Amino acid sequence: MPLLFHANRFGLIASLLICPCSIFAIEKFDSQTMLTDESVPGSWSYQAEYATEIPSDTDWWKSFEDPILDSIINVAIANNYDVAMAAKRINIANYNVKTAQAGLYPQLNLNAGWTKSRSSGMLGSQPGNASNSSYFDMGLNMSWQVDLFGKISSQAKGKELLYKASKAEFDGVMLSVASSIAQTYFQLRVWQAELQVANEHSERQRKVVAIAEARFECELASKLDVTQARGVYYSTQASIPVLENSINTAINSLALMMGVYPEDIQYTLRAPAALPDYHQLMPIGVPADLIRRRPDIIASEMELASYAQALGVAKKDFLPTLTINGSIGTSSHRINDMFSKESLGYSITPTLSWTVFDGLSRKYNKAIAREQLEVAIDSYNLSVMTAINDVNDALSSYTASIKHIDALQRVIEQSDESLKLSIDLYKNSLTQFSNVVDAQMSVLENQNSLIVAHGQALSNIVKLYEAIGGGWSNNL
Repeated sequence: MPLLFHANRFGLIASLLICPCSIFAIEKFDSQTMLTDESVPGSWSYQAEYATEIPSDTDWWKSFEDPILDSIINVAIANNYDVAMAAKRINIANYNVKTAQAGLYPQLNLNAGWTKSRSSGMLGSQPGNASNSSYFDMGLNMSWQVDLFGKISSQAKGKELLYKASKAEFDGVMLSVASSIAQTYFQLRVWQAELQVANEHSERQRKVVAIAEARFECELASKLDVTQARGVYYSTQASIPVLENSINTAINSLALMMGVYPEDIQYTLRAPAALPDYHQLMPIGVPADLIRRRPDIIASEMELASYAQALGVAKKDFLPTLTINGSIGTSSHRINDMFSKESLGYSITPTLSWTVFDGLSRKYNKAIAREQLEVAIDSYNLSVMTAINDVNDALSSYTASIKHIDALQRVIEQSDESLKLSIDLYKNSLTQFSNVVDAQMSVLENQNSLIVAHGQALSNIVKLYEAIGGGWSNNL
């Protein structure tokens, strides 16, 4: 069933259409013609009866079955400063709701004091004596703006919707932090795997250098063979410091996201570990309910509703306001008479006020609110389209990375065989050493490409998790 936003007596309808092919959009119906001053909504309601509770697989990173990754993300959730700031923004939004709701209640002020005054006797047509007075007074004042047409409650509702949007933004920060950590962690493992490959190949290349040097000493090969062998060896050696620096940078980045210092996690992350398995069940034709739970879409949805509330509030500015002011107190020259019957005074003043003309400021405020609602609808449409595009891109990238890995594995099998054959032939003086060099470089390049492709496949899985706002295992 569709999730609908509707506006009473309003020529602008925003509908979230849910269909099996995960296409949903905002529809606008002739807003330029129908958005007149007379069609401003009296209310904007969220049809909760059409909403469905979306199951959430919040611990999606556990699908990689990597305890170290799990621990890193758990620490980050507790310590990350972006998460902490997002949580504080939720508190601020909640206090804004309570502040707006406070407008529904009367304001009470208690005052007490002592006054001494002297009045001139020369103010009248005939000169007189100056008068002196002094008295104590104490009283209670009350002011209450009656929510006659629901303006205050509408304002509070708008703040409540923004509060819900801030909670969605918090979820977005949590998702972003977890995604960034997972991708950085996988990149760390990629660089560590490349370092292992570089060390292994460096040792093999050193043996090839020894073969070339021995053949040169026996006058079976030229000095060119030796320099080529050493060139390959030194090239691999030169890549090792770069990889080590990249590993340090990745650990530093993880420490920052975890809210700890690098030395606190060096011991745990310095040891190489295998990359997690990149084979996972992918949802085919992602259900729209999964995309609907994306934090940015939820936040955009709540902001859209808050702007609709603001437009309704702008309309209510044209209506009168009823304010009730009252006071009760006691005044007396002598403090002993403060609570006598004759010292008591009170007043009750109901006031109905209606602004007749204000230089058209309310008209323009309403126009601003209407345009802000239009912007919010466009923003929501863009969020939906971006979400669908992100999911499609992630699925396509993951599928391509799997095919790329399969092809690279076949390439590596052949390049390994070529290296073995070229070395054997070179030992028997049946081929040039340049063939050995080419085979060495090919094997190293292909193995590194396979490692990078493995890491990219994992990264694409993370991007898909991020694109649908979490995991999907509970929803398939």
